[in-house]
Amino acid sequence: MKLIDQYLQEVEKNLKSAKVKANVKEVGIVEELRDGVALALGLDNVTFGEVVEFESGSKGYVIDLMEDKVGIIVLGDYLKIKSGEQVKALGYTLSVPVSDEILGRVVDPLCNPLDEGSAIRADKTYPVEKIAPSVVLRKSVSVPLQTGIKAIDALIPIGRGQRELIIGDRGTGKTTIALDSILNQKHENLICIYCGVGQKNSKMALVVNLLKKHKALDYSVIVSASASDPVSTQYLAPYAATAIGEYFMDKGKDVLIVYDDLSKHAWAYRQISLILRRPAGREAYPGDIFYLHSRLLERSCRLNEKAGGGSMTALPIIETLEGDVSAYIPTNVISITDGQIFLETDLFNAGVRPAINVGLSVSRVGGNAQTKGMKQVAGRLKLDLAQYREMAAFSQFESELDEETKKLLNRGSKVTQILKQDKNKPYTLAEEIVILWAAHKGYLDTMAVADVESFEKTLIELFRQRGADLAKHIVKEKVLNEETEGRLKKLVEDVISKN
Repeated sequence: MKLIDQYLQEVEKNLKSAKVKANVKEVGIVEELRDGVALALGLDNVTFGEVVEFESGSKGYVIDLMEDKVGIIVLGDYLKIKSGEQVKALGYTLSVPVSDEILGRVVDPLCNPLDEGSAIRADKTYPVEKIAPSVVLRKSVSVPLQTGIKAIDALIPIGRGQRELIIGDRGTGKTTIALDSILNQKHENLICIYCGVGQKNSKMALVVNLLKKHKALDYSVIVSASASDPVSTQYLAPYAATAIGEYFMDKGKDVLIVYDDLSKHAWAYRQISLILRRPAGREAYPGDIFYLHSRLLERSCRLNEKAGGGSMTALPIIETLEGDVSAYIPTNVISITDGQIFLETDLFNAGVRPAINVGLSVSRVGGNAQTKGMKQVAGRLKLDLAQYREMAAFSQFESELDEETKKLLNRGSKVTQILKQDKNKPYTLAEEIVILWAAHKGYLDTMAVADVESFEKTLIELFRQRGADLAKHIVKEKVLNEETEGRLKKLVEDVISKN
């Protein structure tokens, strides 16, 4: 009996000293499966954005928290999942692996390679959803982001840390403007991210080939969620691309990110919301559609020195129908961004490329994002163009015009012609200033409209041959003094005498 008592005491002592750890897991059951979305019961303590794993091996992302169930976006093939199978919460929010190795790569929204390269080794992971930097961490936008497109750099300047919307009908050159801006960053120490949402695979292949051809892929990342991909990945793509951009921004670097396009992103979110049976509002979009894009674009900014001094410039693209900028999604994104570049179908069809409507386009950062030299030559251009468009509309009904009106129409037609530009041929800042200086000083006024294009080509060729020192001086000084203007005058007069 004594032996039994001793044994029991020993067992009791061991039990008291033993450290037992309970492994608690949040487990639920799949109640219903819809198109790319699963509804699960029993996950009472999950949070929005948390990653879950299904019994079949697929993973998901919590997007909807209801009273008795949760809505989960399935990441991958949802057809493997069966109703009634277990789903467990993994205890962390959805993040993407990031490192410098991602430069030059084509990836999906979860940073899995889509090119033929190896898997990306991650330095760290960045959350897909993140609160935007607060006002105290931000700095005013003042450093120019040169797009290489004369019409934009002169009339609608973009600064590093700005959000500038590119808006227009299908086939008006929206993507071309964004890609030309990426091509122009080769010597600008800027990292570029192109995010394709709902695009054809053939278009994405063309984008990759274009960037490779111009050696722009070395400083770029392409995030692709094509039209053939599930809407869940199309919804996540812009957020994942922004997380990649934030990795570089936090390292103090400048980033340019293109969202092509947010109309298709809104369509993907509408599809998910309707499957989740959320109440449909205007144009069948859910009530939080504004928040969808505002929380995305607010993450683009310029940080102050204490926060690292990096910046992220956003160029979201929105497709309109029949030029209707008053539709739901266009008005939403216009109100979120710091300006818009409006591309007009009639101008495009008339041969004005890029087809920018100067009257409807605006940059709320304005001259703060321009060098002094560009301000000097671009100051009157916008006014000349605006007056020209207005006068041209009325002059077709007038038989006799006064001299002042004729001067305005003549100057406006030449400025319109000089702002035309071939795609994928961005200009340097010095080249833009030289061309616009000639227009500003009235050298084009006496030319025929048909001769303006050949004059521009000859001027640029001569400037590239003879103006290397002048180009360095313009970029370094950032202002046109009397000596610089004298050299420009001689160069332009030499071209005119040749023609």
